[in-house]
Amino acid sequence: MAQNPNRPISPHLQIYRWGPHMAVSIFHRATGFVMATAGMLTLLWWLASIAGGPESYATFQSYVVSAGEEATGAQVAINWFFRLLALGITYSFFQHMFSGIRHLLMDLGAGYELKTVRTWSIAVYIAALTATALVAMLVAARFMGA
Repeated sequence: MAQNPNRPISPHLQIYRWGPHMAVSIFHRATGFVMATAGMLTLLWWLASIAGGPESYATFQSYVVSAGEEATGAQVAINWFFRLLALGITYSFFQHMFSGIRHLLMDLGAGYELKTVRTWSIAVYIAALTATALVAMLVAARFMGA
């Protein structure tokens, strides 16, 4: 298909000045992907371990929840990997949720001014980080016996 020389070429990503609203949009897609893959794989592993019986579920718990006192270095490292993965999935959930709320409000017709778009985009990051930190502190307090 031949290009019409009289028609302008669409600008590419290098032309646009990046702002928080563009990053929130991309993060919304990325966090949806993270939740759909890592979250679903972990959920399926959890369900398979429940179906596999007590020994299978204990293995799952040793990897995801706590490696225990007699754990080897590799088991502790794997346990910390899954804790960080859980933290990432938690952040993905809150980022996706707050970004979705932002999109819902914009679909209702609110917040189309440039200053408001920038403010809400930054607020999405702050709210997601705050909610993730609160959940992490609650989980840590539960495991530490507070």
